[in-house]
Amino acid sequence: MPVESLGLPRLGTAEMRAVDYEVMRQAFASHNELGRLCDEHVYQADVAARLNAAGMAARIEVPVRIWHGDFEKIYALDLVAADSFVYEFKTVAALVGEHEAQLLNYLLLTDTAHGKLINFRPGRVETRFVNAPVDDERRREFRLMDDCFTADAVPLRAMLLDLLADWGTYLDLALYTQALTHFLGGKDRVIQMVPVARGPIPLGNQRMHLLSDHAAFHLTGFKGDLPTHEEHVRRILNLTCLESIHWINLCRDEVSCITVRRLSPSS
Repeated sequence: MPVESLGLPRLGTAEMRAVDYEVMRQAFASHNELGRLCDEHVYQADVAARLNAAGMAARIEVPVRIWHGDFEKIYALDLVAADSFVYEFKTVAALVGEHEAQLLNYLLLTDTAHGKLINFRPGRVETRFVNAPVDDERRREFRLMDDCFTADAVPLRAMLLDLLADWGTYLDLALYTQALTHFLGGKDRVIQMVPVARGPIPLGNQRMHLLSDHAAFHLTGFKGDLPTHEEHVRRILNLTCLESIHWINLCRDEVSCITVRRLSPSS
């Protein structure tokens, strides 16, 4: 995968526990002394300083660059401890699934098996381990279902498959969307405000990603009832003057490509 590798080793259970014990010891000390109201970067700097003083190497805001062709994206890892373990710091009311997804994306990009979220905002430090379910090679094994993609979506399909061959699946959905937007002409051309109306009643403008003047594309990444979501895609399509929406669902090892077309009044 075209990503600047950090070369992080895959730790055994005992090694992982030893690193995490020291990181959490310093995280608790930081929380106890600084309180719970500091910004995220303050805890980052303090925990890293404490770890380095204790003899454990710690780096913050570690850049990870991924690219495809002339598209690139740079992420920053909050903390890498002992050149082996990735931590993501938060200062929020409570950890949620989106935080796990963010850290999972970092683990997959660096081909690292384990990481941990640390939330400093609550009265007691909140933590959550995140484990990568697959390695770099396994992410390129997926099933493509594209029988319902129409001919006008061929360029989009080709770009998608090129990306997946390079990056695999499982990564942050926004990353694929940004890359496709780039290769289709960039944000200024692709992302448009499309007028929507319920019959004769105008309802404003809806932000959409356009493949052409007559078709949009829509990426999702969920397990669930695809026919139900397809119906909601059709509902928003029918509020516009577009002819179709090309919908791509990236569900880990299953990729579905469906063209949703406007139903005629007699349908």
